[in-house]
Amino acid sequence: MSTVMQPLQNVNVRDTVPLIAPRYLKSEETISDSAMRTVVEGREAIKRILSGEDSRLFVTVGPCSIHDHVAALEYARKLRELAEKVKSHMLIVMRVYFEKPRTTVGWKGLINDPHLNETFDIATGLRAARRILLEVNDMGLPAATELLESITPQYISDLLAFAAIGARTTESPTHRQMASGLSMPVGYKNGTDGTLQVALDAMQAARTSHSFLGIDSEGKTCIINTKGNPWGMLVLRGGRTAPNYAPENVQEAVSKLRALNLCDRIMVDCSHANSNKDYTKQHIVWNDVIQRRLDGETALAGVMVESNLFPGSQPLKNPADLKYGVSITDGCIGWEETEELILSAYEKMNPTPAEVTA
Repeated sequence: MSTVMQPLQNVNVRDTVPLIAPRYLKSEETISDSAMRTVVEGREAIKRILSGEDSRLFVTVGPCSIHDHVAALEYARKLRELAEKVKSHMLIVMRVYFEKPRTTVGWKGLINDPHLNETFDIATGLRAARRILLEVNDMGLPAATELLESITPQYISDLLAFAAIGARTTESPTHRQMASGLSMPVGYKNGTDGTLQVALDAMQAARTSHSFLGIDSEGKTCIINTKGNPWGMLVLRGGRTAPNYAPENVQEAVSKLRALNLCDRIMVDCSHANSNKDYTKQHIVWNDVIQRRLDGETALAGVMVESNLFPGSQPLKNPADLKYGVSITDGCIGWEETEELILSAYEKMNPTPAEVTA
């Protein structure tokens, strides 16, 4: 009886498309001296905040996702000007997020689908992401992004002051291993159920050495051997049933971090479950964190805010019909509210001489 031969691999693969090697993309989109200085100084400033040497508030603020180069740079220019005004009491880092985890399906971000039409021109997406990061850093504004897999960092991680591992991926061994080799501080979000353990486990895992599969600067598959990354930060983003930034939540987190000899400086995500996925409630979380810092709760070292040029969000249907400066993923507060929140907090942190005398 004869056996009909069938393919044993790539059965569900339509085709494969070669990508430019990281080294060549970097040689075409070269980092300037000013951008390099921004990255280095941003990373060192965050490390000082995590170690407690710098008492400033670490603020990561910007769009839920970047989908428009022009709007992203307009936002960056506004934020750079604001960052300069408040730099004595706040370190402002722009959210420049290019990859979006989806619960089921949806737009996966600028790197994956830069034309917003499901053509998945990833080569163009990587180039667009690198160009935006170069321009943002050239302005003197440090950048942060979420890293979803172990390939992207080879193309853009030299331009990041801070990286985030999201709630859906903090439990992933791949992401923990990747984080152990990253050159910048990393924020680890608690799980989507609100529990801290997966983030604590990730912080412990990432500070140790690992060996895993990845690509090198030539784009070749290789074994990556890491040293371990000692700079980790817990990010509280709430859970399915409730927020988790209340004093008792922070106390619990600090206690667990200290028991494991981990950094006890915490960032609070004002969006996601902490605001019940309602962007109009982000200010409630922000104001609460600011007041508690003023009251002496030093563990609250950072705040994350989803903000865009204009408030709200919009569905992605026809790219030509999109409103300028409005998110196509999670809803964001607009620039006017963003500026108001940051300046108001700065004024409270920086009392006038009359107030000091009083």
